[in-house]
Amino acid sequence: MTHFDKAQVTQDLTGQHWVITAGPTMEAIDPVRFISNHSSGKMGYALATAAIARGATVTLISGPVQITAPAGAKIIAVKSADEMLAACQQSMITQADVFIGAAAVADFKMKAACDQKMKKQSDTDEITLTLVKNPDIIATLAQQKRAKTLVGFAAETQNVIEYAKSKLERKGLDIIIANDVSRADIGFNQDDNQVTVITKDKTWSPDKTTKNALAGQLVEFINEYALQTSIS
Repeated sequence: MTHFDKAQVTQDLTGQHWVITAGPTMEAIDPVRFISNHSSGKMGYALATAAIARGATVTLISGPVQITAPAGAKIIAVKSADEMLAACQQSMITQADVFIGAAAVADFKMKAACDQKMKKQSDTDEITLTLVKNPDIIATLAQQKRAKTLVGFAAETQNVIEYAKSKLERKGLDIIIANDVSRADIGFNQDDNQVTVITKDKTWSPDKTTKNALAGQLVEFINEYALQTSIS
C-alpha cells in the first residue's frame, strides 16, 4: 500500500482553485424525453468534499443529481454537455490549478431536439433518431490549457486499462482514473469504488473502498503529482 492510502488531511490546498465536474448530462430528445446515463454524481461530489477539506476553493459543475451539495463548494447546475463545457470555460477564464472531469458526459446528442412531444404513430413500430457527437469537454479544456493539472475518468466495461491509457494520450491529460462500470459492486450508483490511476509513467491501484475514502486518496495523489511536475 502506498502512503496515499493513509493521507492526513491538511490545509495544503489553500489558495488553489479546483474545478470538478460530476453527475450525468441530459441531452433533450423532446420536452419530456432525454438521453442520459446511470451516473449518481457521488464520486465527483466526494472529490469536491475532499478538496475543500484540504483548503481548496472548489467550483463543482454538476449535472442533475439527487445528492446534497458539499458545504463550501460553488455549485453550477447544468444539464447538457454544451452547458457543462460553457460553465467549465467560464469558471476557468483564469487558469485553474486542477480540473477533474468526473462527470459522465453523454457522447451524443440529438442533431435537432423536437420542440413538441414526439407522438407514437399507428402505422409504424420504429423510429429513427439522428444523433451527433457532443463536444469533448476535457480534450477541449486540455487544448486550451485551462488548468495546470488535468484529470479525467475512464468508465469502461471492457479493456479498461488499455482504453484508459489511450484516452490519457489522445486527450492530452496528466492523470486518468479508470474504473470498470460493468461490476455491480462499484461505479455507477454505488457507495464503493475501485479504480486504477494512470499517468504517463506510473500506475497505481488502491484497494476497493468507499467513494468518500477513495476521494481523499485521489486528492492526495493529484496534489503530489502537481507538486512533482511543478518542481521538475
